[in-house]
This record gives sequence, structure tokens and C-alpha cells, in this order.
Amino acid sequence: MRRLHVSNVVFATYAREQAQARECEARELVLAAHFATGAGDAPAATAVAATSQMTRAIATTRRVWLSRAASAFVMASLAPYANALTSTTSAPDPDALSPQQSAAFRAWFVRIVDQQMRRGPTPRWTQRDCAGLVRFAVGETLKPHDTKWLRANGMTSLADTSSMPPELQLSASQRGIANRWTQLDGSTGAYASAIALIQRNSRFVSKDVNQALPGDLLFFDQCDDQHLMIWLDRYIAYHTGTVTPTDTGLRAVAVSDLMQWKDSRWQPLDGNPNFVGVFRLDFLTP
Repeated sequence: MRRLHVSNVVFATYAREQAQARECEARELVLAAHFATGAGDAPAATAVAATSQMTRAIATTRRVWLSRAASAFVMASLAPYANALTSTTSAPDPDALSPQQSAAFRAWFVRIVDQQMRRGPTPRWTQRDCAGLVRFAVGETLKPHDTKWLRANGMTSLADTSSMPPELQLSASQRGIANRWTQLDGSTGAYASAIALIQRNSRFVSKDVNQALPGDLLFFDQCDDQHLMIWLDRYIAYHTGTVTPTDTGLRAVAVSDLMQWKDSRWQPLDGNPNFVGVFRLDFLTP
């Protein structure tokens, strides 16, 4: 049985508050425009003012959520001590990878993502966005890396074969993890959005990137959009979500460069409210 993560509660609360804020502000917008028209005011000007009120209200709701999220994450750090005082414990996930399996998984995951960055995306990777890169790399990592797989992924050179990570020894059920992502509604399948990967399939680690391990995910909340980046230790990789004939959408950036990114919304710093934190896939140990 999977644990109920703090991130689940936080995101669920946030979603409800956002919906309520938008509904209330929308009603106020309609009423404001109606009364303004009756009084002879310019509807357009009234709509702009009401829209500005809506934006401020939603921004306030988001700040409240982020504050609650920070408090919840602090509480999460105390959870092991709380559990020690109770007699109820969650059943372990039978498909969770052992520490040895997790280490091998991380090595293959990083290798596969790095391969996409260096040689361009393989045609076998079809859903090309930030979450799609994570799903693809997880799926390929969990497969047997035999001669057929190496050939299909262009890893047959001596340089490739001489530096392969140790092969993952997995059960059939563990190899099927990539087809059992938990959706926001609790169902499972081969697809999961960026927010579903974080909310339902990962656990919070820290807002300090120094706590990240290779293969961990950096999650950013940019108001109406969420974005994932992958920590590869030597650098951070991500997909922009846009593909053109001349741009694969793949990006690699040094950690030091991202820390000083011109658009501060993308800086993975504790003081950045758009940076939610570092997250780790649920099935990995630790």
C-alpha cells in the first residue's frame, strides 16, 4: 500500500483553493461589469479593474499555499518520529527497488537521459515534453539492456559497451512500474503529467539542491504551468515542451548557471516561491 504523501495533501488543498478563488472572483467580475454598465461607467475599464483584483486574489491564494507547503514539508521531516510513537505502519511497496537496485537504476537513468542530450532524441521517444522525458527514461531504464536494446538505442560502440552500468536485476512486476503511474484521480496507466509525477509518484526531498541525487526531479510551479527538470549531478537536463524542425526542445544547463539564471523564477533556490523543491521517485530507495 502506498504512503499518503504530504505533497498529495498540499496539491489537493491548493487545487481546491484555486478553484474556489477563481469561481468567487469570476462572479465578482460579472457583477462589477453589470453594475458599472448600469451606472454609465466604461465596461472595459471595469473589467480590467476586476481582472486585476482576480489576479491579486489568485496570487494571494498561491502564496498561502506555498506557505502551507513549506509548513507541511517541515512536518514531513518529523514523520519518522511520529510513526515511531504509533503502532500503525504502512505496508511496504513490494515493487520498491532495493538500495542496490536503486543505485543501478540511477546509473542507467542518467545514462539514457544523457544519451538523448548528446545524440538527440530517439524516434522511439514520442511524447516530447518535460514529463515525457522522465517517463521515457524510466521505461527504458527498467527494460533488459540486452544486445537488441543496445542496438535500438545506438549504444553498440566500444566506448558505449565498455562503460555500461551494472545490469538491473528486476522482477517482472518491477519492470512494469513504468506502466503503472498513478494519475491524479487515483487510476494507473502508462501516462502521467508533470504534476501527477510529483504529486502521486514521488516524495519530497528538500528545497536544498545539495540533497539531490542523480535522477531526482526539480519541480517548478509557474502559476498556470508546471515544469520538471532532471538532476544529473554534473548538470541539469529538461525539455521545453516545444519541438520545431530546428530545435529538439532539449536543454542542458550547469547547476551554477541555473542558480544565477536571469529569469529568477527558474532559480532552484529556497527563497524562490516558484521552486517547489527536489523530489524523488517513489520506488527508489533511499
